[in-house]
Amino acid sequence: MNAGTKDDPWQLTTAPGTSEYTMYRDDAGDPPALVCQVGSTRLSYRASAVDDLAAWLREQGDWVPLGAADENKPAAEGTIEAWGRDPGNPVGGWYGLRKGYRGRFGMYLPPLLEALGLIELTHDARNNKARAR
Repeated sequence: MNAGTKDDPWQLTTAPGTSEYTMYRDDAGDPPALVCQVGSTRLSYRASAVDDLAAWLREQGDWVPLGAADENKPAAEGTIEAWGRDPGNPVGGWYGLRKGYRGRFGMYLPPLLEALGLIELTHDARNNKARAR
């Protein structure tokens, strides 16, 4: 596995296996961030999302739907995407840092957590879900 730095980013694939992207940790930012590059689009999320999402999934105790959605679209209740925006999560709302590109948390974070060995992830064509290891 790559180091997860800008020079050696993690090489990831979405849960259905249809899109490849890279992600790396940028600790120089305030707050520290995960930078996700999907083609020409750059998204960024709070780096604390890795530990926070893994802890939340442990609390759920079962499979949770990913529910990926763009920022301007509502997230289905009970999904990882909804939790990544919820005022009740550890950061009090959005884990996404780049206005207009704060969504897709449920699409891009779970494959990273799977690669890090923190969660299990299904890899179906649609309606994927995750659970803590």
